[in-house]
Formats: sequence, C-alpha cells, structure tokens
Amino acid sequence: MARLNTFFLSPDEWPDAVGDTVVLSGPEARHMGTILRTGPDRTVRLFDGQGRDGLFKVVDVRKNRAELTAVELAEYPAPQAGMTLAIGWGKSKRRDYLLEKVVELGGDGVIFWQAARSQGSLPDDPKETWTEKYVQAAKQCGAVHLPFLKSVSGPAALIEKAAGFDRCYLAWEAEEATMSLSPAMLSKGRTLVVIGPEGGFDPDEARRFLDAGFAPVTLGSSILRWETAAAYCLSLAMYGKQDR
Repeated sequence: MARLNTFFLSPDEWPDAVGDTVVLSGPEARHMGTILRTGPDRTVRLFDGQGRDGLFKVVDVRKNRAELTAVELAEYPAPQAGMTLAIGWGKSKRRDYLLEKVVELGGDGVIFWQAARSQGSLPDDPKETWTEKYVQAAKQCGAVHLPFLKSVSGPAALIEKAAGFDRCYLAWEAEEATMSLSPAMLSKGRTLVVIGPEGGFDPDEARRFLDAGFAPVTLGSSILRWETAAAYCLSLAMYGKQDR
C-alpha cells in the first residue's frame, strides 16, 4: 500500500469517534489542497502530536479549508523511557536541523538553556516556528508523539528541572570526562543530557552541574559542533531502545 499523505490536526480538534467530521485550516489545508492537490474521496492520515492518529476521508477541500470524516482512529501511549537534550542557547541556522532530528530519532524533548557562553539571549518561551519544525518532521517520519520544548534561564533553573529525571549526564570535552556515553546508559527511564553552546561550557558553569550530581561523559575524541553532538546522543538513545 502506498504511503498516505499526512497532516497535523490540533489535539483540541481531534474527533471523539469514527464518523465524526473535522476541519483543517490554514497551512495544513493549503498543503493538502494547493500543494498536494488532494481531492474529495481520498484517504489521508491525520495525527495530533499527542499519540493519536487515524485515517480520514476527504469530503471537501478548498484553498484554506478542508473537511474530512474519521474512518479509523488509534491512540498510542507515551513512551515510558526517553532522552531529553538540554542545549546551551546560541544563534545558529542549524537549529532547524536539530529539531528535525529530535523527532526523527525519537527524542523525548529539548530544553534550551542560557549558558555563560551563549550568543544572544534565549527567548522566554519556545517559538511557534520551532514546533512547526517538529510537525514537519513528524509528517515525514510517521511519528505520533511530538517532543516537548522548553526554555530555562540558566544552570540553576536547569538543575532544578533535573529532579524529574532518573539520570543526568554532562557531555563535556574536558579531560575529567573519561566515561563514554553509551546506548545502554540511555535505554531505560528518563535521561537528561546537557550539551554546551557553540563556545563550550564555562568552567564554573560545568562545576555547578558536577556538584549537582550530573555525571561527566565524553562523546569521543573529536570536539563536535553542538548539533552534531545532539544527533550523536539521539542516535545512541535510539539504538539503546531498539537493543533492549
């Protein structure tokens, strides 16, 4: 069976039962009608990013509006284990790449934090465009859960967030980090991995994380760009889950 075109429907608009009618509007409707030229009677897939997806029959489609009827609905529980990346903020065009890989490689979420060597100031709240990147990646790879997105003001706020995780690691290029991060270390429970900004960790900043119980780990002999380090950690975590 050919792969069905997929579209995002907001969770608060999700149907209660098969046979219910839903309406797509805005960019998703334009994507369906204008770009993909999806006509009436076609079957498509919708998902809400919170574990629900289903098959829907197109009833009517216009430039900015599409009406569909639910044909088949499914719901998937949230994963009980996952890795969250805490990434030092920086001005970077490669952020979109990171957000795509977090979805495609099954990351649990991203926390951007204001580091001592951050370039620029971190927005108080995640931007809508970041979530849009999540949605685009999920449509491509078939994910049903969108990772969470958060912003925190600095190390103290991030350390406070760490209380909700089973294990916390500091991906550090210093000689003090002798233990290699491995798939097994990321395969169970909720794990937080902290990555520094483009300029790396400030020594005092790194010490605060270590004093708070974060275990220092190395990602190998190469000094990686932050988005490469993130993709490497995501790959280890995906492998660890598959190897359980």
